[in-house]
Amino acid sequence: MDWQTSEDSQAARWISDADVSSLAGLPPATGAWRDGDPIGRRRFAGIGPLTLESGVVLPAVRIAYETWGERAKDGRNAVLVLHALTGDAHLTGPAGPGHPTAGWWEGMVGPGAPIDTDRWYVVAPNILGGCQGTTGPASLGPGLAEWGGRFPYLTLRDQVSAQVAFTDALGIQRWAAVLGGSMGGMHALEWAIGSPERVERIGVLAAPASSSADQIALNSVQTEAVRADPRFRGGDYYGATAGDGPHRGLALARRMALLNYRSAGELNARFARSWQSGISPLGDDGRFAVESYLDFHGNRFTRRFDANSYVRLVDAMSSHDVGRDRGGVATALGTVTAPMLVLGIDSDRLYPVADQELIAAAVPSAIDGPAPVVLRSDYGHDGFLIERAAVGAQIARLLAV
Repeated sequence: MDWQTSEDSQAARWISDADVSSLAGLPPATGAWRDGDPIGRRRFAGIGPLTLESGVVLPAVRIAYETWGERAKDGRNAVLVLHALTGDAHLTGPAGPGHPTAGWWEGMVGPGAPIDTDRWYVVAPNILGGCQGTTGPASLGPGLAEWGGRFPYLTLRDQVSAQVAFTDALGIQRWAAVLGGSMGGMHALEWAIGSPERVERIGVLAAPASSSADQIALNSVQTEAVRADPRFRGGDYYGATAGDGPHRGLALARRMALLNYRSAGELNARFARSWQSGISPLGDDGRFAVESYLDFHGNRFTRRFDANSYVRLVDAMSSHDVGRDRGGVATALGTVTAPMLVLGIDSDRLYPVADQELIAAAVPSAIDGPAPVVLRSDYGHDGFLIERAAVGAQIARLLAV
């Protein structure tokens, strides 16, 4: 989940000229990064074949990643930052060739920043099944054709297994910290439980210990929106011309997701009942400003993401359950030994504070005891991305432990 909006306080004027120009032309069949596209700041690491929990073997898996800072000779200053559902390895830095958007956590990483690169060596990988350079459905598979609909189902633990193999490929024995928000927070929890000897600190931001029935239901309607688009073609659309890919289904899924990422209070305060372009709501033309907001972000999303990846990653989120085959959630969380920051957002309606309260109460090494840090924010779930000063202060506190 990411935040890429203008902060124009006048709802009816929130789209800038630059925003409008970014949507010029027909949407591509996929917004995935493809071999031959500008590399940008990406680096690549091969981790060899990977056996998934299903027993399927993915051959020759590649991880795309970016780094900041200098690695210490003993490798003890390495921090792993794991992105949310629609993020990627471009943690910080401008948009440009190879990077359709600016970094998703600007201001959090760099000299003197909360994750201070004068001290820490920061690594951010694109997750397995993603679409920005790591092996995923848009990658070439057997037969030198895109995996497409053949790409196998992934669990959250499969993605963490790939991250562990990536860690080995980099020659890092132990991370000084593993940090993540939302889906990245789910990964961080799996690191803390499944590979405790590889982590010194854990930061879990706005994430649950397991996906609830309500959260799985929200996920399922999004993936169905993608699959129901006739241009999805069972996941085999990579040869389609611009405008002939499953952009309508993907944009609709994105609109649905945005309603979970933001709070009702923020949408009501920001847009109220304002009407786009001043056209009367009694007529047949025009839209409410909030509809324009959702349309714009859905349409822009199709230019930087892949429909197949969206389905696979959302399904992986639904698989999340740290207690599976470990005696239940409380038992699994009770095994965590690394100091852990557990942070929630008071207006989060996707992963509400009760989810973080459960984690903090069960983890013996939570740095704030049996209660999470709860930030006040009007922005809902996306508060962990937007409230950078407050979140940064908490991360800096964890790194000082």
